[in-house]
Amino acid sequence: MTTLVMLAALLVLVLANIPIAVALGIVAMGGLWAVYGFDDLVMSAVTLYEGARNFPLLAIPLFTLAGAIMNTSGISRRLIAFTSALVGFVRGGLAMVNIAASMFFAEISGSAVADVAALGSILIPAMKKRGYSKEFAAAVTSSSASLAIIIPPSIPMILYAVMADTSVVQLFVAGIVPGVLGGFMLMALAWWFALRLNFPVEEVFRLRRVWATLKDAAWALTLPFIILGGIFGGFVTATEGAGLAVAAALLIGGLIYRDLGLRELYAALKDGAIQTAVVMLLVATSALLGQYLTQAQVPQALTQAIIGLTQDRYAVLALLNLLFFVLGFFLHGAAAIILIVPIVLPIARAVGIDPVHFGLIVTLNLAIGQQTPPVASVLMTACSIARADVWSVTRINVWFILVLILLLLLVTYVPAVPMTLVEIFYR
Repeated sequence: MTTLVMLAALLVLVLANIPIAVALGIVAMGGLWAVYGFDDLVMSAVTLYEGARNFPLLAIPLFTLAGAIMNTSGISRRLIAFTSALVGFVRGGLAMVNIAASMFFAEISGSAVADVAALGSILIPAMKKRGYSKEFAAAVTSSSASLAIIIPPSIPMILYAVMADTSVVQLFVAGIVPGVLGGFMLMALAWWFALRLNFPVEEVFRLRRVWATLKDAAWALTLPFIILGGIFGGFVTATEGAGLAVAAALLIGGLIYRDLGLRELYAALKDGAIQTAVVMLLVATSALLGQYLTQAQVPQALTQAIIGLTQDRYAVLALLNLLFFVLGFFLHGAAAIILIVPIVLPIARAVGIDPVHFGLIVTLNLAIGQQTPPVASVLMTACSIARADVWSVTRINVWFILVLILLLLLVTYVPAVPMTLVEIFYR
């Protein structure tokens, strides 16, 4: 009964626009005090500290900082120019450029919000000038930015790996095929829209133009190979790879491209610190809630209840997908991982679902949740840049959401899609 009251209180606080991290802390401390008395609150500060000091979590501020540096150092602009030369000849080429550039940027930043902020500020105004509606421009930018959750390195995957005590590197590898497949599926839908609405062709394909933009973007294009090559090759851990990403971004943006001055560096550090603080405060306060849930044996009770209802793996996956889909309307992606994964992971393990496979299912659900109001952090950012109404954008974005749902079903019920590369290289 206490747990239900706590969840209801959490929902009320979130709907009252209380920051989720603060709401989690209030509810957790209230539950511990109500059930176990004041003595359990004495160690709250230690619990908060211990919850945020896990070594793999250090990758989060580092990848966030790397993405912020790339936003301000001309790297994203060069990636856009290169992808425009590659696919700009297709009808609706700017939409294709948007999606392709998101796929490149996702391999560097690991953050969908960083992706939409960096690319949207350039591409949305360009699409509006070329006759695309602001609603369509915002929808394409928002949905394609969510590929950053799937394509490695992914900050949500790092959070999930810590919560599930599983391999970050295997999660990264599992995300490669779904991420690329999702990008091509979004491109196919954008092309269908382009034919239907007669969107323009940007430029004739010219090999000379491709070569010129490739040379200009060459150093930027080395970043995914440096970061992911180091991690997948076993030369560095995911956390060390995040530090390598920061060093490479500083070197390329500051010394090679010379677009990173002190003012730009200050802006990047400030942006990275703010984004990191939001996530890490969530992690810390979730440790308090995790302490209560563990002591109250909530995960064990829920596992027994669902297994008592059905032990069919596919039925359990359907129920968990439905749960995450509903939560996506109300919770930020990081909060959903921190709050729900420790509760539902025992259920997945009980019916024989691989934790790496389950991690891809969770992160894809979060990608969809970032597109569904009222929370929808990525969608809100894209709408803000486009100066478009959220619900008008959503009427178009629902088609892109359906593509992401189709991808989720493929990942859920065809495990070979995410797991083949993992089986080849790590098992």
